Parts: sequence; C-alpha cells; structure tokens
Amino acid sequence: MKATGIVRRIDDLGRVVIPKEIRRTMRIREGDPLEIYTDREGEVIFKKYSPIGELSVFAAQYAETLHRVGEMSIVICDRDSVIACAGVPKRDYVEKQISQELEALSEARSFYEWKEEMNRVPVTRENSSWQVSCAMPIISGGDLVGCVASVFDPSAQSTSRDRTPREVEAKLILTAAGFLGRQMEG
Repeated sequence: MKATGIVRRIDDLGRVVIPKEIRRTMRIREGDPLEIYTDREGEVIFKKYSPIGELSVFAAQYAETLHRVGEMSIVICDRDSVIACAGVPKRDYVEKQISQELEALSEARSFYEWKEEMNRVPVTRENSSWQVSCAMPIISGGDLVGCVASVFDPSAQSTSRDRTPREVEAKLILTAAGFLGRQMEG
C-alpha cells in the first residue's frame, strides 16, 4: 500500500472526503460504489466496487457461449476494465483498463455499431489491436454497470465481421447486455 501524505478528518456525520486528485487518478466518479475493508492493524481500505464483477464467472461463461454460437469475439466490461472475454487473448484483455472511447460509448447508454467511415474504437488503453464492432451498455436498476461488445482484429485476414451477419451480431449483443443487466437486478 502506498501512502499519499494526505490527511482528512471525519465530519460529524462520519464522512470523509476523498481528494480530487485521488478520485481522478483512481477514476472514482460521483455515485460510484466503494467497498470498505478493514484489517487487524486498524487499516480501513476503500476499493472500487464492480457490481458486474460479482458475475465475472457467469460473464466468462456467457462470453464463451456467444463466441461459440455467434462465431464472434466478445468482451464484457464493467465501467473501468474488461472482466471477461472470449476469442481474444485473455492475458492481454482481462482486468485491463478500457479505452476512453469505449468508456464514452458506454456512458452514452445506447447501442453502438461500427461502420467503415467511422473511427475505430479500441477495447483497452494498453492494447489497441482489437476494435469494437458492436457495443451495448449494461444497465441495471437504471445504473450503468458496464457493457458487452463484439470485437474484431482489423489486421486479421478473416474476422467475425466476415462470418456473422451484422443484424445477428447486433441482436446477440443487445440480448447479452439486457440479460446481464437483469441478472444483476435479481
């Protein structure tokens, strides 16, 4: 654990203000849930909570099924990082921070479909070889919790864009996002 040198007092309602610099660095936004941990040495640790992260095993199975049935590569993300994928190298994508462009697509809360005349949207900030083909935010209880996206490697000879009809790809992504959103509500 790294000390920041910042000290804050608890107010009369038990609140503590997390400094703006730390919120920006850790990408903590207003309304984000934080999980609280304590240890025997008296440390209190705040960790960003990912509601969809609770479904990561289920999400991984769902991604694998979409990959097999729809013959397309899939990533499932929370608001910050990839939590599951199929058809792309897991070690390069799982737990990697999503790109600013994919984050903006999710924040728009609407279906996205890439077309030839559009700029490409990379999946992560680190590795931009795979690009988003279709994406749909996952909404649960009115809150944005992540997104499901089909992805392709533009440098590959044959991609899912060649095998899966666009309307089928779109319907599978829309269905997956809706289903995962409902799973989180239940």
